[in-house]
Amino acid sequence: MLRELAEYPNSFVELTEGSERIETDRFTLCLSQRGATVQRQRFTERELGDVIDEVRGLLRDRGRTGSQWEIGSQATPAGLADTLQARGFKRDDEPWALALALTEPSATLRGPGGDGLRAAQVVTAEDYVAACAVQDIAFGTPPEQVAAQRQTRLREFEAINRSRGERSWAEMAQMLHAVWAGERIVCAGTCSRTRLGLALFGGATLPEFRGRGAYRALIAHRWRVAAGDSPDRPALVTQAGAMSRPILAALGFVSVGRVEMLVDDFAEPLTPGGCPG
Repeated sequence: MLRELAEYPNSFVELTEGSERIETDRFTLCLSQRGATVQRQRFTERELGDVIDEVRGLLRDRGRTGSQWEIGSQATPAGLADTLQARGFKRDDEPWALALALTEPSATLRGPGGDGLRAAQVVTAEDYVAACAVQDIAFGTPPEQVAAQRQTRLREFEAINRSRGERSWAEMAQMLHAVWAGERIVCAGTCSRTRLGLALFGGATLPEFRGRGAYRALIAHRWRVAAGDSPDRPALVTQAGAMSRPILAALGFVSVGRVEMLVDDFAEPLTPGGCPG
């Protein structure tokens, strides 16, 4: 179960405002305000054309023109990623990720944190804006675009705060954690509670602060949250790209699966011979 959670975290987390999850016998379609992913594929090769048409129909009904297919190690039919490429799908910029799980931290993670670093949950609007900016900048968003998103981020925070209801911030199913160096947020990442542990998303550090222990401080804080939730069986899971894989391995994460990433942009015609839109 940790493997499936690590390969398909969006299929297990609590839905937030503006998100939707459509579960069928053949796939799970996860939609958020920022994207759509097709997960947990389980059908025959003869059914592939019908599945593609069904997914695209669901997306068109919701005004969407594309999706990402995340194909885990146990997806069927075998060789699905190659078959989709032959039909005109494109490999994502990050074409694959390792599904990782942490159930026993390494000595490195248990050791002392970096000097002057403090990790905590984000609970104010200004810190939310700053933490999201760190994630955006770390993943290559131009600074002027980050600045232009400020009002959008503030509205996002207000929606999260409304959805909190009577729960404290620490009781939220989805949390944003950050690492401060002095008064500045330099690292941030989202995580979601599931019945098997915390699913981690989007952990990132500002380029000028990498190599100083900020990412390790972020993971250590999330481990403490997981241990508080489930003292007997704490666990963290994540999909790791090329940049984070060696860092996470040093902290004790182990591979439990592999996920291939493809993009279906059906607003544009596919290559000759591809599946019709």
